[in-house]
Amino acid sequence: MFNPVKIKEGLYWAGAIDWNLRAFHGFTYSTHNGTTYNSYLLIDDKVALIDGVGAHFFNEWRQRVSRVIDPGEIDYFICNHAEPDHSGAIPEMMKLMPKAKIVANQRAKDALLKQYCSYWDFQIVKTGDTLNLGKKALRFIEAPMIHWPDSMFDYLEDDGILFSNDAFGQHYASTERFDDELGLDLIMNENAKYYANILWPLSPVILKKLDEIKKMNIAIKMILTSHGLSWRTYPQEAIESYLRFARGDSAKKVIIAYDTMYYSTEKMALSILEGILSQGIEARLYRLPVSDMGDIIKDLLYARGLLIGSSVVNNNILPGVEKFLFELKGLHPLNKTASFFGSYGWMKDIAAKSTEETLKDAGIKVALPSLNIKYAPDADELKQCFEFGQKFALEVKKD
Repeated sequence: MFNPVKIKEGLYWAGAIDWNLRAFHGFTYSTHNGTTYNSYLLIDDKVALIDGVGAHFFNEWRQRVSRVIDPGEIDYFICNHAEPDHSGAIPEMMKLMPKAKIVANQRAKDALLKQYCSYWDFQIVKTGDTLNLGKKALRFIEAPMIHWPDSMFDYLEDDGILFSNDAFGQHYASTERFDDELGLDLIMNENAKYYANILWPLSPVILKKLDEIKKMNIAIKMILTSHGLSWRTYPQEAIESYLRFARGDSAKKVIIAYDTMYYSTEKMALSILEGILSQGIEARLYRLPVSDMGDIIKDLLYARGLLIGSSVVNNNILPGVEKFLFELKGLHPLNKTASFFGSYGWMKDIAAKSTEETLKDAGIKVALPSLNIKYAPDADELKQCFEFGQKFALEVKKD
């Protein structure tokens, strides 16, 4: 039932498919299409099992591994990352691999022992160390904070294969394993959503690591990820996408994210949208409580401008807007320009002030003074909204 996938001679995918996952990282990231937990068997004179799966997927993992080799013949388990979705099944699998050493960096060892309280045999590695398996060798590249302190890549020398763990991955469940099987547009969309919702605040670290790898002068012919599809045809496109994301490259485009009580703020949003479009700038409108947060954040990755709209309730912004701002503060999106608009009853500036403070805390430039309209906008005030959209579009057009 659970068949492995041969990648090339002596190398197999032996992970697990989570068809039903719909939220990740405690409901902070929507996973409409599930995910995979990718694990790889590398067979040479010595045998290495690379990366693990979550605890609930032990049986699936065990069966795929066992259809290639008796787990008792495995010499090394390489733990590139100790987060439970990649390590939860390790305690059970180690019972089937009595001679296997766990190859990990010191941070991963510490994390494994703290989570599972087991006493395994470890071989500690660091950047530049190699593991000789016979004809093939793995070189280790520590990648701290991409996205945990223990994160690590492995490079299969001669073959030019990078085992990238969480980097370049996506949450996408399928029986297909590679980028060229489902189309580049699909994988790039999921790749962007993963980066925006998980890795965005780590962009400076990612830029530095990619530069470090470039200086190593290694040929990367294939990238094998720990989630979703792997990159055998478009590895350079994957790397280039991370460079763009980490630099904060974006298009002259605006995301309008808002909520409304009695549709006054929504009327403002629609007029602002028209004003933006009149300047030849693309824009998308999202009402926050009924839109998917992870998808909005992915779209914001590509957009230079952000407009936040909210009515006032209990001297504050609406809860859906507050939640969105909370996410932005943690993600710290790069090179964004923003402003606030909204309707109010008797507390004119309170929503604008709290929103602008949070935007600044998130590292986002506030370009225009807020637009606040009492109760429902009349015809003249809707014209003000249109002009506000035009002015904001001009801010987005600036280089």
